[in-house]
Amino acid sequence: MIVGLERADDAGVYKVTDDIALIQTVDFFTPVVDDPYWFGQIAAANALSDVYAMGGVPKTAMNLVAFPLRDMDMAVLRQIIQGGLDKMREAGVVLIGGHSVQDSELKYGLSVTGFIHPDRVLTKKGLREGDRLILTKPLGTGIINTAIKGGFASEDVIDAVTRLMATLNRDAADVMSRYPVHACTDITGFGLIGHLAEMIVGTGIGIRLSSKTIPIMPEALKYAGMGLVPGGAYKNREFRNSMTEFASSVDRLTQDILFDPQTSGGLLICVDRENADKLLHDLKEKGIETAAVIGEAISEPAEKIIVE
Repeated sequence: MIVGLERADDAGVYKVTDDIALIQTVDFFTPVVDDPYWFGQIAAANALSDVYAMGGVPKTAMNLVAFPLRDMDMAVLRQIIQGGLDKMREAGVVLIGGHSVQDSELKYGLSVTGFIHPDRVLTKKGLREGDRLILTKPLGTGIINTAIKGGFASEDVIDAVTRLMATLNRDAADVMSRYPVHACTDITGFGLIGHLAEMIVGTGIGIRLSSKTIPIMPEALKYAGMGLVPGGAYKNREFRNSMTEFASSVDRLTQDILFDPQTSGGLLICVDRENADKLLHDLKEKGIETAAVIGEAISEPAEKIIVE
């Protein structure tokens, strides 16, 4: 076992041979959009992301389905499965089975297996002082999804956030693989601050973030100002507030977005100062236009997240 239950990481890793290790992960959730086909795509992209975050390549997957058979037409399930299957094909992943149960609430996701060389496994805890932090997708999906549920979001906003959540982290992982990256994670339900906290707990390393460079969907600031902040953001703040210090210049709306639980968020890549600009350039050349350097790892204050 290379990565197991002893640490809070994105996936488990088991060494098979000197050249091959298996990455194993599972993720599923309730719908975040109304369109069943897009929901299938988003759920699949989200589950596959954990393998990319570990530095690996996803290879096989199994469907996980909970479906209210008595209350919902089977055509909805077929569209969800098709969306997931199309996203797996895009990722070069083979669907090899799955399991379904009847439930009162619809849920869908995947159990995913990927491959990686045992010496190239990326974890959350490899962060080093001086590392630059690169985020590959903008924040704000939780707040925007709350606005969608409340009927406040326009069709253009719905389309933009849907496509963002359905975008694979494959291209970002491919670029990342060419550099001596020290640590990586993907930003999901704990929000940016929550996942950063997981990276530094027990390491003696701190983080300084620049709120001005963090990519944020513009609509998220608007909806946060309307009070459309999901309950998960408040829970994330409560849990990690003691580790976080905000400069007086960082307004409450920006703070809310940093705690906002993301669905199928981007990769957070930690790389040394010398390679950061080149890695960022290659991400943008690959079409990941919103990628940005958002902060750095510091020695003091230890195990604190400073947001300026």
